[in-house]
Amino acid sequence: MTSATARSAWQDVPPLRVRQFAERALAEVPTLAEDILGEIQREYPQLPLVLGDNGEPLALLGIRRALEHFVEHLDKGLDTPRVPSQVFQGFGRGEVLQGRSLDSLQAIYRMGIRMSWRRLAAIGIQMEIPAPAMYELADVGFEFLDGLVAESVRGYAEAAARRAGERLRLQRRLLELMLSEPQRSAAEVAELLADRAARIGWTVPHTVQVAVLLRPARSAVAPAVGDEVLLDMECDQPRMVIPDPDTAGRAELVRRATAGWSGAIGPQVPVAGAVKSLHWAQNAVGMMERGLLPSGELLHCTEHTEALVLLPPEELISDLARRRLAPLDSCGPGHRIRLAETLLAWLETRGGAPEVARRLGVHPQTVRYRLRQIRELWGREIDDPDSRFELELALRSMRLRGEFGGGARHTSGPP
Repeated sequence: MTSATARSAWQDVPPLRVRQFAERALAEVPTLAEDILGEIQREYPQLPLVLGDNGEPLALLGIRRALEHFVEHLDKGLDTPRVPSQVFQGFGRGEVLQGRSLDSLQAIYRMGIRMSWRRLAAIGIQMEIPAPAMYELADVGFEFLDGLVAESVRGYAEAAARRAGERLRLQRRLLELMLSEPQRSAAEVAELLADRAARIGWTVPHTVQVAVLLRPARSAVAPAVGDEVLLDMECDQPRMVIPDPDTAGRAELVRRATAGWSGAIGPQVPVAGAVKSLHWAQNAVGMMERGLLPSGELLHCTEHTEALVLLPPEELISDLARRRLAPLDSCGPGHRIRLAETLLAWLETRGGAPEVARRLGVHPQTVRYRLRQIRELWGREIDDPDSRFELELALRSMRLRGEFGGGARHTSGPP
């Protein structure tokens, strides 16, 4: 657009010549539009030619209308003409429907502007329009191009948002089916799963892992996991379905995308058993919130099997501990803990006093003294395999809850 303070060179062109120039350019529009469309088809043969209700290509209609809008404003000064928004927003929406980016469409617009400028420049020379006025006309042409692009971007963005919203809706329906207890036969569920997956272009995997996430903040941006990993951010604790977790690079993708998030990934299961993986992930997250499992990362349930198996049935384990550890009731609190730690170390190793002492960091003679006390307290029961198994369960749960001197233990590996 020309400056309000500087006189336009176009204003120095006689009005009659400006009108003649506009009339001559307008007469050229149909042919120019055909030439531009022909060049587009040569440069981009893969682009579909969509026809309107009258059988005429919509692209030709858009090119012709844009040229007419531009030329008709030439005798009204060089204010940038209004862009035919509906047409060019439609072009942007079309790129979304065809699954393309706007790159090729913008390249086509630039091509059209270049071809239009060459034709207008030739008319300007024939009609002796001064060069400074033609330069201003070129500037306005490129501003007009910016307007065309802006309208197409608007149409593209609106269509992309609608498509993304529809995909999210369909994805949530797929997740609801996968992550709820089946109310139909296995065959019906498999058929529904295939149908809902096809609607979002998702390949039904052989196995999945389900993760439950804890938001680092209410405004946290969703992890960029791509389209293959299904993510539902509508829940208070977002859920994620990882298809075929053994696929090369998938674990690293999830790890990078969820950096800064806490949560748990359930075990790998057949896709029909996704709700079972979700169950373990939810249990793990609940224990993280209680401080029984480490937070600040996305942990794998299979690496914390001991805690997940022993800690959730609290009433059962507590009752077992009350019965099996009753011999310790006669001991003082500190001595009770020391004997419990020694007994667990012995049960886990079945070793002699030196090995148990190394594990506990005490003198072997101390261990021998404690083991004699343990035998006195439990008697022959300590040699019964079933009793030893239940004792170990009760003592391991105590350690996991942080009731030993070393606090809670967050791994399921060897002590």
